[in-house]
Amino acid sequence: MSGLTFEEITKTEPEKSLLVPLKKKAGRNNRGRVTVRHRGGGAKRMLRIIDFKRDKVDVPGRVAAIEYDPNRSANIALVYYVDGEKRYILAPLGLKVGDTVRAGADAEIKPGNCLPLSAIPTGVTIHNIELQPGRGAQMVRSAGVAAQLVAKEGKYGLIRLPSGEMRRVGLECVATIGQVGNADHGRLKLGKAGRKRWLGRRPEVRGVVMNPRDHPHGGGEGKSGVGMPGPKTPWGKPALGHRTRRGGKPSDKLIVKRRA
Repeated sequence: MSGLTFEEITKTEPEKSLLVPLKKKAGRNNRGRVTVRHRGGGAKRMLRIIDFKRDKVDVPGRVAAIEYDPNRSANIALVYYVDGEKRYILAPLGLKVGDTVRAGADAEIKPGNCLPLSAIPTGVTIHNIELQPGRGAQMVRSAGVAAQLVAKEGKYGLIRLPSGEMRRVGLECVATIGQVGNADHGRLKLGKAGRKRWLGRRPEVRGVVMNPRDHPHGGGEGKSGVGMPGPKTPWGKPALGHRTRRGGKPSDKLIVKRRA
């Protein structure tokens, strides 16, 4: 078993004005049907409202605290803006209490500042990237990850994503400078089944130990293995390596090089 040291965390109680209740779904959709298996239980959580849009343009803010967020792998930073508003942002690597962050085209190139891609020099490490202007960041938000702005071509910037994919993103979209913090999260070892239950994850049963009526891998005398050229999901679809991205998406033309 291994755990995190929480050295970066400076505040244990969240900001009450930025909390909303989070109802447990246990993997079920709005019809009550299980759409994600092996989910349920876990510790009670409150949702922290994160500012993914970073639309406080040219309003400086001071980092008041670095906090733990149970809903994501990255830590979050509580920012007090000079106009009195408080917001949470993802805490990049190297951001400390007392640092100043800003959003806008003329902001300094330093971790935590948010700029449109048109104002970011090529070669700079970025995260929290928008795909559509004003919609808010959708890519590169997990702990320890970072992308790189490789080039600018016309009205698009070419970005190398953590997966190795090369993708074009509009230059008017915004991104945050630096790498997402809490990089040790990927080396975490839960160590026991109970710790997984705290996270709301229920046990998974292997298909090869089921009956044929319950799973394509089931049946056979003794330890029989999968018994087919490739593994399948419980519903007979190819698994483990089969590409699941839907074809013909409008954004396909923006992907220059697929992930490995």
